[in-house]
Amino acid sequence: MRKFDTKVQYLKYKVLREVARHAFEDRLADAYIDIPYAIVPGNEPTMRCCVYKERAIVNERIHMAMGGFKENPNVIEVIDIACDECPMGGYEVTESCRGCLAHRCEDVCPRDAITFDEHQRAHIDKEKCVNCGRCAKACPYSAIINKRRPCEIACKVDAISTSAESKAAQIDNSKCISCGACVYMCPWGAIVDKSFITDVVKMLKESENNQKYKVYAVVAPSISGQFSYAKLGQVITAIKKLGFHSVVEVALGADMVAYSEAAELAEKGFLTSSCCPAFVDYIHKKFPQMVEHISHNLSPMGAIGQYIKGIDPTAKIVFIGPCTAKKMEFQKESVSPYIDSVLTFEELQALFDSRDMEISGLEENVLDNASYYGRIFARSGGLSDAVAQALKEQNLDFEAKTVACDGIEACRMALLKASKNVLPGNFIEGMACVGGCIGGAGCLTHEEKNKAEVDKYGREAYEKTIRDAIGVLK
Repeated sequence: MRKFDTKVQYLKYKVLREVARHAFEDRLADAYIDIPYAIVPGNEPTMRCCVYKERAIVNERIHMAMGGFKENPNVIEVIDIACDECPMGGYEVTESCRGCLAHRCEDVCPRDAITFDEHQRAHIDKEKCVNCGRCAKACPYSAIINKRRPCEIACKVDAISTSAESKAAQIDNSKCISCGACVYMCPWGAIVDKSFITDVVKMLKESENNQKYKVYAVVAPSISGQFSYAKLGQVITAIKKLGFHSVVEVALGADMVAYSEAAELAEKGFLTSSCCPAFVDYIHKKFPQMVEHISHNLSPMGAIGQYIKGIDPTAKIVFIGPCTAKKMEFQKESVSPYIDSVLTFEELQALFDSRDMEISGLEENVLDNASYYGRIFARSGGLSDAVAQALKEQNLDFEAKTVACDGIEACRMALLKASKNVLPGNFIEGMACVGGCIGGAGCLTHEEKNKAEVDKYGREAYEKTIRDAIGVLK
């Protein structure tokens, strides 16, 4: 049974599935006519005010599923017509205000924005308020609430604001790190990541069954906890049935990166990881003084892509994982020679169902390219463990004092301390998503068990050391 966290995800999946189906059948020209009525049949609305608006939004989603607006370099975009239901106004006093004598809210306000009426009920002057939130924290009745939009709350880099004209959310590309937190948290599905699913379908079809060139799927280790209705070996078989020549673990690239990153750390004495593209982008945009400390290694995705293309220069390589920021990374000059496209797990599920596959009935294929340490890159702390192990395996006389940052707020604190030379560590593992890659916006589910599934997947690796895993590459 297909499983999604929210009905917004399910709607997104249905659009992607139908777009992929039309692409496989060479009917993309009909997508804007067929799909809105397939997803919104009849005359009774189920999501919005009327079926006409619902179909208009579906049309916008189709556009995003086909790559979105090319003039916008960001892979995260706002569907303006879908973004109109969220309350605005910042901090407000609710009916829970008791008109108490303490007036703690007034005392902590730095801008004298709080006054009281004849009943001693508090009021906030919006022209003076700077939305610091001190009043809400001080109120003993929790009578002051923040009516910020979910997307604004989800965005930890302050890249989202509200358009004064349309009242729709707008994204500041100079701040956005494409982590996709806003995509996952928007309850209206008004913020969407661009998809390259039609590009992948075209790539598969034009390979002529891998005769013209071979198409490789490189899968992130976080896949272990995603397709709960089938065994992982069956998922691997299904990927091949889509038309991919081979399926390779990105975790092998993680093993390669761990070895190289450990050596670089020992040489330089201080390092920040290069594995999470959102974290790397965050450093460039918020802490430019720390850019020189970013590891010079490619991410595991780039490393495994580089290895495959070194063997097969004509190969086409598609990364499949949980990350929307990877859709930005693969377009970078340093990575684009090695990775040809990116899909999320959401999009992979849509591809499966566009071909009407019954995955749980397929035979199992073995996937065993990496070590335990390469596989646990998928969760917070895994990279730190791998680097420490790589130092040990290489007999490098250097003690790794790792700081594993779980989420972008933790990254911010670590980078701030490092920039002031007060960080009690010499290696920053930066993960923009809480939990690590298992918390990525492109995951089908975001469950607590996913961490356990990754650890279990790691323990099942045939190669028990990093050296053993990368030894097969020589």
